[in-house]
Amino acid sequence: MQQLQFEASWEKTLAPQDLEYIKGIFQATKDLYSSEILFSPIREAVNHKGELLVTLLVHNFSDQPLKFTNTRLLYKIQGDSKAEKAFTLPSLVIPSKVSMPWTFIFPKDNYTLSSSFENGQLEILK
Repeated sequence: MQQLQFEASWEKTLAPQDLEYIKGIFQATKDLYSSEILFSPIREAVNHKGELLVTLLVHNFSDQPLKFTNTRLLYKIQGDSKAEKAFTLPSLVIPSKVSMPWTFIFPKDNYTLSSSFENGQLEILK
């Protein structure tokens, strides 16, 4: 059975309404199991440094822990590639059958400007 977990720093900093919002996304998506790994969008933003922040609920439906070691991620909006980057995140290990929110940060040079970054999809490139 899929479980929702938060990285320690998230639990300390999340506002109560954000926590409830993420729990709602988890409840709505925890049974989708369309693949071993599923990314459910939470929010997108561009920060003061011009970096694209893509916050998602990462569902690991597999039987193995999910690690990000030179893992290429592609962010698309309506089929158009908007951002791509290889991520190595030693602190992010998502256990088997666990869903966890995470923010992936794409530097300015790794994404194409768009009028909106909403309703995008993130995928792992093989």
